[in-house]
Amino acid sequence: MQYKKEAKYLLLATVILTLIALLSLLWGQYQIDMSTFAQYINYKFFSKGEIDAQTFALIDNIILEIRLPRVILAVLIGAALATSGAVFQAMFVNPLVSPGILGVLAGASFGAALGMLISEHWYIVQIMAFIFGFISVGFAVLIGSMVTSSRSTVMLVLGGVISGSLFTSLLSIIKYVADPYSTLPAIVYWLMGSLSMAQLDEVFLVAIPILISIAGMIFMSKYFDLMSLGDEEAKALGVNVKLIRILAIILATLASSLSVVMAGIIGWVGLIIPHIIRMAFGPSHRLLIPLSAILGGAFLLLADAISRLALSIEIPIGILTSLIGIPIFILVLKNARAAWN
Repeated sequence: MQYKKEAKYLLLATVILTLIALLSLLWGQYQIDMSTFAQYINYKFFSKGEIDAQTFALIDNIILEIRLPRVILAVLIGAALATSGAVFQAMFVNPLVSPGILGVLAGASFGAALGMLISEHWYIVQIMAFIFGFISVGFAVLIGSMVTSSRSTVMLVLGGVISGSLFTSLLSIIKYVADPYSTLPAIVYWLMGSLSMAQLDEVFLVAIPILISIAGMIFMSKYFDLMSLGDEEAKALGVNVKLIRILAIILATLASSLSVVMAGIIGWVGLIIPHIIRMAFGPSHRLLIPLSAILGGAFLLLADAISRLALSIEIPIGILTSLIGIPIFILVLKNARAAWN
């Protein structure tokens, strides 16, 4: 019975994500109505129907070159950040932990900016982002463990603040020495968070490690419920706590670091989405982790649509998610303790 209920929630969330993705393909400065889109699909894939050649070429360019890469990237990044946030919270049994608070985003930003400064190769940027994203998490955990041997929320958050501040300062050095006419403007704009530079080939390149990371975290979700009982109880039930924790942190760091590579700093997604799902559907990670992936993607798609359509110019999505996430987190914060208990 429980499995059927969880499957129903996942199906409903997938339908919501699909509808938002479809609308995102149609929304924009050039609106595409459903009848025209249906004619385009019919002609594109089945060579049937009647559509003007010029209209077909225009819609084909808008969808395949501009909107589809952006939609796919928004879903990937939203899923990566929300899933990573849920996993970090599970690993540290801590409702305040997220990729941003633990310093992953700051560390990955520094690594990616350093990669952009020293190399023009995209894979170098990705590798540097992952390495420094992982280093920032390790540094935050190290600081917390040096102060106290327990997994204190305050000490862990303090370690994340220190780690984030360190890599933010190092990032400032990178911006100071960067070429002010080429590299610096690219780094500054990219750090505000944007999906406007999405290209299909680059999206598919980064999609593989992100999807592998998300799939791995979903697969391990059954262990997170046991680990929430405490390390000793989980070990008694046959869970290799140390191995699961290391693998989960690596996968979460990889997913969130690659999101920074593709779109800059997009905060709050990894914090508010798991909280909302936990309060609405309960603490079971078997449902929480996959729902975070689906609804995280839907949330970022909606934020991207607002960023494109709210004003005549595009609002950087990182700024928008912060403006949306802060009041939402304030509203759910008073119920966070009850949801975790």
